[in-house]
Amino acid sequence: MAVFIGGAWPYANGSLHLGHIASLLPGDILARYYRLKGEKVLYVSGSDVNGTPISIRASQEGTTPERIADRYHQEFQQCFQSLGFSYDCYTRTDTEHHHKIVQDIFLKLLEKGYIYKKEVQQTYCESCRQFLPDRYVEGLCPNCGSPARGDQCDACSAILDPLDLLDKTCKLCGGTPTVRSTEHFYLALSRFQDAIVEYASWAKTNQSWRDNAVGLTERYLREGLLDRAATRDLPNGVSVPLAGFEEKKIYVWIEAVSGYYSASRLWEKEQGEAVDEFWSKEAKTYYVHGKDNIPFHTIIWPAILMALEIPALPAHIVSSEYLTLEKRKLSTSRNWAVWIPDLLGRYHPDSLRYFLTVNAPESRDTDFSWREFIYSHNSELLGAYGNLVNRTFKFIEKYYNGSLPNREIDPCVQAEMASLYESVGNFIEKAHIKDALEKIFAAVRRMNKYFDHEQPWKQVLEDQQACEKTIGTCAFAILNLAQLLEPFLPFSSGEVKGMLGRKEAAWKVAWNQESGKLHNVQPLFERLDVKVIEEELEKLQSNVIE
Repeated sequence: MAVFIGGAWPYANGSLHLGHIASLLPGDILARYYRLKGEKVLYVSGSDVNGTPISIRASQEGTTPERIADRYHQEFQQCFQSLGFSYDCYTRTDTEHHHKIVQDIFLKLLEKGYIYKKEVQQTYCESCRQFLPDRYVEGLCPNCGSPARGDQCDACSAILDPLDLLDKTCKLCGGTPTVRSTEHFYLALSRFQDAIVEYASWAKTNQSWRDNAVGLTERYLREGLLDRAATRDLPNGVSVPLAGFEEKKIYVWIEAVSGYYSASRLWEKEQGEAVDEFWSKEAKTYYVHGKDNIPFHTIIWPAILMALEIPALPAHIVSSEYLTLEKRKLSTSRNWAVWIPDLLGRYHPDSLRYFLTVNAPESRDTDFSWREFIYSHNSELLGAYGNLVNRTFKFIEKYYNGSLPNREIDPCVQAEMASLYESVGNFIEKAHIKDALEKIFAAVRRMNKYFDHEQPWKQVLEDQQACEKTIGTCAFAILNLAQLLEPFLPFSSGEVKGMLGRKEAAWKVAWNQESGKLHNVQPLFERLDVKVIEEELEKLQSNVIE
């Protein structure tokens, strides 16, 4: 089976924060899981380096958009690598390859009659002497009254046009923009109303979209799909491949989502492996992103794929809710955020992966608290999983000279490990990532109780055979728990397999090798001093921009 996983493309106009990782991490967990199952996986994403956000940042810093894009693309790559993200292809939207693919898509849509040209009214700044890209226009949302950009209201998720905003201002100079006529191309999205209704109904019936994706998409469909601008006057991006329109750029509605397709074709080009099966009707597809990106993935991208007659519509929409920080909404402008580059040098990557998964905003907003993060690390990763591994392996080193006891495994533990692969796998495939991890850690806690109940420190003196069975069973469980946890905690799982002398892994029950010997036994995690909580809170507060 071919499994395609598309992770949302972060804007390269600032560092990644915890909210980004919370919404993107399920993609890596899915990719690692399906690879363990032996499926063919293509997991792609990249840095969005086109459009307004990069230009705004460049203007603020007095530099070029290219330098901003280069800086943050490189930083993103380092962060994702340090966190263990296993992209098959992580690229960027300013490559010649991406531009050509997007232009080809635009021309095909035009040829098929799904893109048309019309004269429209657009905001223009007399002071700046330019038409304003949507994100250069700010004002109040006409639907809910909240502050909003010209393309979307984050408060109520309404898709907007700059002309819709109330009390409009130019983001560059603060002046009031005027309105002028200009010519643009439009995507005939309204023609896909019935097809998207049928598609969304299928997804709801199959429960393959998260509830927020179903609810928001149904709202747009009730309101009726409107034709949307396919081009814009943007400072950088993919140029319209038509004479007389070269200065206009293909709008993000089409350009950014087409990155999934262009990235897969780039992987095909670099690896020499065909990708057609990942875009076939039989492919299993997952799209992983935050809830502010839902309409791009449930309406815009499916409509484009339908128009191009590409059958691999997004089957699983893994759309996270928001992650708050100490009970307050994240704010990058006010620096109320925890930045990933700052964290990576000070905390174990698996500790971040664990907390952001077990507290994942899958169905509602969840909170990142420094207190909860530190206590979660100490009680769950160190106190439960790390303790089980350390106490078992140290016992083997002390009483068996590091050699794994070759005894019958407790049949109840055997049965539990076998059933875990099926139940955890079912949770992962349905994108119930949090439930999957909680189920594994419930088994970790049961194995610690098993160790305590059997009391091998007494058995080793009173009943050698019973002791060998207990320790052999614990080692068997640890091997399988490490394998089950590999999609979630790849670094510590790799360390456990290394101590057990195992290299390969699969999504099925694993057995310890006969007369196996432990290697370089070390604690998996270090205890975090609780005084770090106050230190981190003070740092967070001191960096806020009022």
